[in-house]
Amino acid sequence: MPWKQRIRLKSAAELDKMAASGRALAEVFRAVPALVRAGATTRDLDAAIERMIRDAGCMPSFKGYNGFPAASCISINEEVVHGIPSDRQLCDGDIVGVDVGLIKDGYHSDSAETFPVGEIDEEAERLLQVTRECLERAIAQVRSGNRISDIGVAVETHARAQGFSVVETLVGHGIGREMHEDPQVPNYRSYSTPDPVMEPGLVIAIEPMINAGVKRVVTAEDQWTVRTADGRLSAHFEHTVAVTADGPWVLTRR
Repeated sequence: MPWKQRIRLKSAAELDKMAASGRALAEVFRAVPALVRAGATTRDLDAAIERMIRDAGCMPSFKGYNGFPAASCISINEEVVHGIPSDRQLCDGDIVGVDVGLIKDGYHSDSAETFPVGEIDEEAERLLQVTRECLERAIAQVRSGNRISDIGVAVETHARAQGFSVVETLVGHGIGREMHEDPQVPNYRSYSTPDPVMEPGLVIAIEPMINAGVKRVVTAEDQWTVRTADGRLSAHFEHTVAVTADGPWVLTRR
């Protein structure tokens, strides 16, 4: 099937359902900062997140997806994404990326945020701030008539200007009744084709992953956890965003 036919534009009724899913996920994230504290285990954090998702009448998107064992991906310090919750305890000075998806009434939402644990050093603080800014600059490009590549240009330009690098082996994605739909949404200046024009009804998950050091990443023996190749810090922020005639609609905004 041609790529354009694989992109599923959402109707107004579908966007309303996706907005409800996004609001439910935003409520989960509002509770996370109080859970991210020294001494807490990533398994404890995941259990609390799953409980909130189910109490809201929703289902966790990630649990069981390709065999993933948890409701959330929790990644610490040099872990970029897809960290598996465990008995590992959070420590003061860590940064912890929390990536969560849920399903409400058949529609997915997906979001991530990287949180400080207690006091963090200057490099970590700046990395979190710049990654947040990369996401907001990317969201500003979500306008009818712009191309998907405009998102990656915005992310890469800002990250590199601040002395950071952009992970290129992992990208954002379309989202809707499936967690991962077309199109792919690179966070870097991509010269590949196709390069879809954004239209009203398109919904995408934008998720810059920014490294303090080199862009290269490696996958751990668990076949899930992705780490920076040089062991330096990484941050990850994500929102589910709809294209409308009036500009971007951030469905997972807190």
